[in-house]
This record gives sequence, C-alpha cells and structure tokens, in this order.
Amino acid sequence: MAKKFPIHPAHPERICWGCDKYCPADNLACGNGSDRTQHPVEFWGDDWHDWGGDQTIIRSTAGGQASDT
Repeated sequence: MAKKFPIHPAHPERICWGCDKYCPADNLACGNGSDRTQHPVEFWGDDWHDWGGDQTIIRSTAGGQASDT
C-alpha cells in the first residue's frame, strides 16, 4: 500500500517525492534520476490540489450514449 501523500509538507525541498520512499534530498535511494523530484507545491503553489476539481468525466454506456458522472 502506498503512503499517504502530504498536501502541504513543512519542508518539501528536503525530500525527493519521486516514489514512496521519500528519501532525503541528499541521499536518493531509488535511482529514478540524478535530481530529486519536486513536490507539486513547489511547482504550482499552495492551491495545487484544488486544480481540476470541476472536471466532468464522460463514460460511454453499453447503449452507445454518453453520460456525465
């Protein structure tokens, strides 16, 4: 089971967010790259988790008609 992803970590710059290991930025264990993966709050700001909340998902039904859910 994956760890719960923090929405507003205290010091996101101290951790690599690239996998569930959450390694210290100066001791990367997973090897997913040479640099740490930044937390979304570092890219898009404090309201990053609110983006896209008003999306409408359209799924096709067996009858061929689309419905909004």
